[in-house]
Amino acid sequence: MKPEPLLDVAELSKRYALQPSGSPIARAIRRLRHGPEAVPKLHAVDDVSFTIGRGETVGLVGESGCGKSTLVRLIARLIDGNEGSIRLGASELTHIPAKRFASVDERVKIQMVFQDAGESINPRYTASDAISDPLRRLRGLSGDALRSKVEEAATRCGLPLELLSRYPHQLSGGQRARVGIARAIAVEPELLILDEPTAALDVSVQVVILQLLEKLKVELGMSYLFVSHDLNVVRLLCDRVLVMYLGKIVESGPAREVFANPAHPYTRALVDAVPDAKRPPSGRVRLSGEIASPIDPDPNTCRFVGRCPKAESLCRQAMPRLQPVRPGHQAACHFSSSGPQT
Repeated sequence: MKPEPLLDVAELSKRYALQPSGSPIARAIRRLRHGPEAVPKLHAVDDVSFTIGRGETVGLVGESGCGKSTLVRLIARLIDGNEGSIRLGASELTHIPAKRFASVDERVKIQMVFQDAGESINPRYTASDAISDPLRRLRGLSGDALRSKVEEAATRCGLPLELLSRYPHQLSGGQRARVGIARAIAVEPELLILDEPTAALDVSVQVVILQLLEKLKVELGMSYLFVSHDLNVVRLLCDRVLVMYLGKIVESGPAREVFANPAHPYTRALVDAVPDAKRPPSGRVRLSGEIASPIDPDPNTCRFVGRCPKAESLCRQAMPRLQPVRPGHQAACHFSSSGPQT
């Protein structure tokens, strides 16, 4: 049985206008002659749709530069998109400009844990200051009530209370990670966005932090959007996975199913790139060719065509759509099922 939807992202897009070459006068003349569309645009996120159920963990994977960070910044309402919808429960969030989002009630429902807790915490803040900041700003707490919530969040995250008076440089990497998580969960969000939260940690510490995140999810009933390059972590931690390539979702489905039976050639290449002594190097998909430019891409050409071992003429004539491969499993490839899309 599918969980009740918490987050519903529909046809979300983000484009960045690039400054064209030439003098300011030449650029102004070009816009007058050809209109604003003459300004080249980088398509960072392009027509992305997906859902996250209550209590569900959804992984987001893909190469650096594919648009993962832009997508999570859109969902966290740190930046505004160009088109599309972001619904959290019954609330439509795209109607609220990102600059004003910090002042609305929905802000407490979405929180984010960043990749490097040391960089995301104000170096002039103690651990206590960092955890209390969102409680003061978003919950309006002060005094004993604030102190109690800070200590409760720290205890939940396994951070000794005697460390609350320390500054980031006085804490270990694992302790800073716990501060970042405690700060995010202190306001009791419904959706927690985890942007590679263990990437900067030693392997032994990563395991402990991942176990902590699993425990917190059960205790607080949160949903996770988990961004990572580590496919093994995504396979173990996530219920479903989204595979992103050059701004598009190219495959989605149950994590174990997607990694065991990838339907898109790009997903197959990602899986084959994971070191595995039990699998011989022969037969693995190795990508060649150049990554296509995300600047004004052809809307009728598959983004992956220049690197795809399955590419045919159809791939240069029609953009593939996400289509069912197996129950709950979709892929955006003309040849992911029995035949080309029609």
